[in-house]
Amino acid sequence: MTGVKCLAAALVFLVACSRDREQDVPSPSPVTTEEQRSPAGAPQKGALREADIILHTSRSAQSKAIQVATGSRFSHMGIVHLENAERFVYEAVGPVKLTPFAEWVARGEGAHFVVMRLRDADQRLTAEALKRIQDVGRGFRGRPYDSAFEWSDDRIYCSELVWKIYKGALGIELGHLARLGDFDLTNPAVRDKLRERYGAHVPLDEPVISPAAIAESPLLEKVWEE
Repeated sequence: MTGVKCLAAALVFLVACSRDREQDVPSPSPVTTEEQRSPAGAPQKGALREADIILHTSRSAQSKAIQVATGSRFSHMGIVHLENAERFVYEAVGPVKLTPFAEWVARGEGAHFVVMRLRDADQRLTAEALKRIQDVGRGFRGRPYDSAFEWSDDRIYCSELVWKIYKGALGIELGHLARLGDFDLTNPAVRDKLRERYGAHVPLDEPVISPAAIAESPLLEKVWEE
């Protein structure tokens, strides 16, 4: 993945992972699953599993401009949670919360989305592992959105939430962290966004994880696109 694409995706979700209204949602329940498989065992369209990763593209005009300029596809993401036959997306939008699946999908451009899953999910995502994912995720619930894009747990952005949940629960890294200073910061739109966020002091050593970096992780496979 090129530095430009990484930065674009990172900057995109500064715009696209916009704040949403806070709502009361239930705490994650014990592990549930929604399985729809063909006789051959391949996931069918519409089949979701606990802890799947879902991505889409923001409808923000600024986000779209950055994506077109850089070829970045995704700008927002979350983790699927299934509870009492209902589907949710656990996401960082301000605050970190559960959002009904249909509502989350409707926020994306054209209602398009992609669902990713660990390639070895059948072996790795045991009931115990899924409980750890829920427990780690619960620790971030209610945290405010990080518009400054810092690598701390006080505030958090969308792909940071996904990355830290999987790292904390399973010890795996979905995508490689980069430094802000590693990216191509020469594009005028990029410079304007950095100036808006940081003023004259851009934190070039700040670790970054983007939706695109996670989507391109070799540990994941696509199981549904619509």
